[in-house]
Amino acid sequence: MSPNAVTIDRVDLPQGTLNLLILKTVARAPQHGGAISEWIYQTSSEGLHVRQGSLYPALHRLERRGWIKARWRRSENNRRAKYYELTPKGREHLALETDAWCRLVAAMGQVLEAA
Repeated sequence: MSPNAVTIDRVDLPQGTLNLLILKTVARAPQHGGAISEWIYQTSSEGLHVRQGSLYPALHRLERRGWIKARWRRSENNRRAKYYELTPKGREHLALETDAWCRLVAAMGQVLEAA
Protein backbone atom coordinates (compact mmCIF):
# COMPACT_ATOMS: atom_id res chain seq x y z
CA MET A 1 0.00 0.00 0.00
CA SER A 2 1.23 3.46 -0.87
CA PRO A 3 2.35 5.59 2.12
CA ASN A 4 -0.20 8.23 1.08
CA ALA A 5 -3.13 5.80 0.80
CA VAL A 6 -6.27 6.58 2.76
CA THR A 7 -7.56 3.51 4.55
CA ILE A 8 -11.30 3.88 4.41
CA ASP A 9 -12.13 2.33 7.76
CA ARG A 10 -9.79 4.73 9.62
CA VAL A 11 -10.74 8.05 8.00
CA ASP A 12 -13.94 10.01 8.37
CA LEU A 13 -15.24 10.30 4.83
CA PRO A 14 -18.53 12.02 4.03
CA GLN A 15 -21.47 9.70 4.63
CA GLY A 16 -22.23 7.58 1.59
CA THR A 17 -18.76 7.86 0.04
CA LEU A 18 -17.98 4.15 0.33
CA ASN A 19 -21.43 3.31 -1.05
CA LEU A 20 -20.76 5.55 -4.04
CA LEU A 21 -17.35 3.98 -4.66
CA ILE A 22 -18.83 0.48 -4.57
CA LEU A 23 -21.78 1.37 -6.81
CA LYS A 24 -19.45 2.99 -9.35
CA THR A 25 -17.21 -0.09 -9.31
CA VAL A 26 -19.97 -2.64 -9.89
CA ALA A 27 -21.63 -0.42 -12.51
CA ARG A 28 -18.73 -1.34 -14.80
CA ALA A 29 -19.24 -5.11 -14.47
CA PRO A 30 -20.16 -7.65 -11.78
CA GLN A 31 -17.28 -7.93 -9.31
CA HIS A 32 -16.41 -9.98 -6.24
CA GLY A 33 -15.35 -8.21 -3.04
CA GLY A 34 -11.61 -8.51 -3.59
CA ALA A 35 -11.90 -7.14 -7.12
CA ILE A 36 -14.02 -4.21 -5.89
CA SER A 37 -11.40 -3.26 -3.31
CA GLU A 38 -8.56 -3.68 -5.81
CA TRP A 39 -10.27 -1.61 -8.54
CA ILE A 40 -10.88 1.27 -6.12
CA TYR A 41 -7.25 1.09 -4.96
CA GLN A 42 -5.82 0.99 -8.49
CA THR A 43 -8.20 3.59 -9.95
CA SER A 44 -7.46 6.02 -7.12
CA SER A 45 -3.73 5.77 -7.93
CA GLU A 46 -3.32 3.73 -4.75
CA GLY A 47 -4.87 6.56 -2.73
CA LEU A 48 -7.90 4.70 -1.34
CA HIS A 49 -7.66 1.32 0.35
CA VAL A 50 -10.96 -0.32 1.33
CA ARG A 51 -10.46 -2.88 4.08
CA GLN A 52 -12.64 -5.99 4.26
CA GLY A 53 -14.00 -4.85 7.62
CA SER A 54 -15.59 -1.88 5.87
CA LEU A 55 -16.27 -3.42 2.46
CA TYR A 56 -18.41 -6.42 3.35
CA PRO A 57 -20.80 -4.64 5.74
CA ALA A 58 -21.25 -1.97 3.05
CA LEU A 59 -21.95 -4.62 0.40
CA HIS A 60 -24.58 -6.22 2.64
CA ARG A 61 -26.14 -2.81 3.34
CA LEU A 62 -26.32 -2.01 -0.39
CA GLU A 63 -27.85 -5.41 -1.06
CA ARG A 64 -30.52 -4.86 1.63
CA ARG A 65 -31.37 -1.51 0.04
CA GLY A 66 -31.84 -3.20 -3.32
CA TRP A 67 -29.05 -1.23 -5.00
CA ILE A 68 -26.96 -4.31 -5.77
CA LYS A 69 -27.63 -8.02 -6.03
CA ALA A 70 -25.27 -10.92 -5.50
CA ARG A 71 -24.75 -14.21 -7.30
CA TRP A 72 -22.31 -17.03 -6.64
CA ARG A 73 -19.87 -17.68 -9.50
CA ARG A 74 -16.37 -18.99 -10.11
CA SER A 75 -13.65 -16.35 -9.88
CA GLU A 76 -10.72 -15.96 -12.26
CA ASN A 77 -8.70 -18.35 -10.06
CA ASN A 78 -11.54 -20.92 -10.09
CA ARG A 79 -12.74 -20.19 -6.55
CA ARG A 80 -16.38 -19.84 -5.64
CA ALA A 81 -17.08 -16.15 -5.00
CA LYS A 82 -20.06 -13.86 -4.55
CA TYR A 83 -20.27 -11.40 -7.44
CA TYR A 84 -22.11 -8.13 -6.93
CA GLU A 85 -23.89 -6.26 -9.68
CA LEU A 86 -25.87 -3.05 -9.93
CA THR A 87 -29.67 -3.20 -10.01
CA PRO A 88 -31.85 -0.67 -11.88
CA LYS A 89 -32.62 0.94 -8.50
CA GLY A 90 -28.87 1.07 -7.80
CA ARG A 91 -28.19 2.69 -11.17
CA GLU A 92 -30.71 5.43 -10.32
CA HIS A 93 -29.13 5.98 -6.92
CA LEU A 94 -25.63 6.06 -8.43
CA ALA A 95 -26.69 8.82 -10.85
CA LEU A 96 -28.22 10.90 -8.04
CA GLU A 97 -25.25 10.46 -5.71
CA THR A 98 -22.71 11.14 -8.46
CA ASP A 99 -24.45 14.41 -9.28
CA ALA A 100 -24.61 15.38 -5.58
CA TRP A 101 -20.93 14.49 -5.08
CA CYS A 102 -19.84 16.55 -8.10
CA ARG A 103 -21.80 19.57 -6.80
CA LEU A 104 -20.18 19.16 -3.37
CA VAL A 105 -16.67 18.92 -4.84
CA ALA A 106 -17.26 22.01 -6.98
CA ALA A 107 -18.58 24.02 -4.02
CA MET A 108 -15.70 22.88 -1.78
CA GLY A 109 -13.23 23.83 -4.51
CA GLN A 110 -14.67 27.32 -4.73
CA VAL A 111 -14.43 27.81 -0.97
CA LEU A 112 -10.90 26.40 -0.72
CA GLU A 113 -9.65 28.54 -3.61
CA ALA A 114 -11.23 31.77 -2.32
CA ALA A 115 -8.77 34.48 -1.35
